[in-house]
Amino acid sequence: MTATPERGRPRAAGTRTRPAGGPLRILLAASTLTVLAGAVLTPVVELLRSDLGISPGAAGLVVTAHGLSLALVGPSVGRAVDRWGVRGPLAAGLLIYGLAGGAGLVLDDYVALVASRLVFGIGAAAVFTGTTLGLLDLAEGAARDRMMGWRTSAISLGGVLWPLLGGALGTISWHAPFAVYLVGLPLGLAVLRTLPPRNPVRPSGTGPGGGSVRPGPLLRGRPALVGIYGLQAVSGTLLYGVLVFLPARLAELGVRDSFLVALFNALLSLVMSLTGLRFARLRGRHHSSGLLVFAFAAWTAALVVLALGTSPILLLVLPPVVLGAGMGLAVPALTVLLAERAPAGRRGQATALLGTVTFASQFVAPLVFGPVEAVTSPGGVFLAAAALAGLTLVGVLVAGARCDAPHPW
Repeated sequence: MTATPERGRPRAAGTRTRPAGGPLRILLAASTLTVLAGAVLTPVVELLRSDLGISPGAAGLVVTAHGLSLALVGPSVGRAVDRWGVRGPLAAGLLIYGLAGGAGLVLDDYVALVASRLVFGIGAAAVFTGTTLGLLDLAEGAARDRMMGWRTSAISLGGVLWPLLGGALGTISWHAPFAVYLVGLPLGLAVLRTLPPRNPVRPSGTGPGGGSVRPGPLLRGRPALVGIYGLQAVSGTLLYGVLVFLPARLAELGVRDSFLVALFNALLSLVMSLTGLRFARLRGRHHSSGLLVFAFAAWTAALVVLALGTSPILLLVLPPVVLGAGMGLAVPALTVLLAERAPAGRRGQATALLGTVTFASQFVAPLVFGPVEAVTSPGGVFLAAAALAGLTLVGVLVAGARCDAPHPW
């Protein structure tokens, strides 16, 4: 894992050191929708489960089912972005996002609801890849670090506003939060109007198709990329393990108000946003490996508190602050590391694979932790999650110790 960033890489056409205001604002606004994909529904998981008469794990699939289709189509979306640029795929994705996401307003059948979420995942794949690559293309070097910090803050700001809105609408019915997804429609039109065309750089020898969508050629000989994707997978599993099973854990302590659940998510995202704003400065002082060590150590501690804590006030305040600080460092650190190590002309595919890993891990979170909850309790889920975070922390430390370079990432 001692791979180093490629130096002297030709800059893709349209890349800027100072981003234009209009595209930047639209891309940051669309970035907030990546967290909206599942977070807006978490406050009403218990209401949905009760009304449809399904298990907590089945209810969790409504929140995470889009991760499956996103994982399947993500590589193809990346190839499309590498070939045609960001504007077209992102605009189409936002329109699908709005229409399929908003379908939950009128659906009462569980199977139909999950099917709509699978279609929604196709749009979410384009939104994740398009916004990430669009922002990466706007700047280089230290300016890119700032851009990724802003992106993290935008995502987490969406994590504050959207779940609060979802929790407020959830007091009307569990259907009402699905209306929030309709914001994708005007944003899709704004992308078509605002973003300029981009002439992406293709890797040599790939032809007009822009390269293979298979991850093997991308990952072969690049162990650092494999490590980045692995850490992203663990991060997504832990985050959605918290989001899906937090309502049940709070219900054990007598907290069943959907708005209080939304406040937990909002506080986590607020801290994540504030941390993201300082990412460029922190990365200038500490290498990414140190930031990742801090992130997984913070998650391990927060998950232990969620598992063993008995005070609802403690669980609603301390864990989201610690989780948010770790997430605010890990998200931009892994994204920047990926951009630095992706081969020239295949950044779209590398970014799409990051989305695939992210949302696939979110999809499997209830499948991984659901059996734990069935055998033990919601508290047992958080103990298992803490063990996973702790083992990953050990892995990061061991990887650093075994590499010749002082900073393996």
